[in-house]
Amino acid sequence: MLKAKRLFYFLSLILTLSIVQISPSTAQCPMCRVSAEQNLKMGGTAGKGLNRGILFMLACPYIIVGTMGFIWLRHRKKESNTN
Repeated sequence: MLKAKRLFYFLSLILTLSIVQISPSTAQCPMCRVSAEQNLKMGGTAGKGLNRGILFMLACPYIIVGTMGFIWLRHRKKESNTN
């Protein structure tokens, strides 16, 4: 029961921090778009790097949650084998 409470508090903390970080990050989108458009018009390749960065930021939360789930399942499996 104690581990479930800790997990709940930990996930609540992560969710809260995620929500708090959304607001400042959305303010940058128009500046990035304009900068990338200007760079592409001048023949630069910054737009490609920007797209890779966006995909990386999109994948990170899924990788983190997947890793946490894998570790949790592995520990749960170990606990059930010892009992």
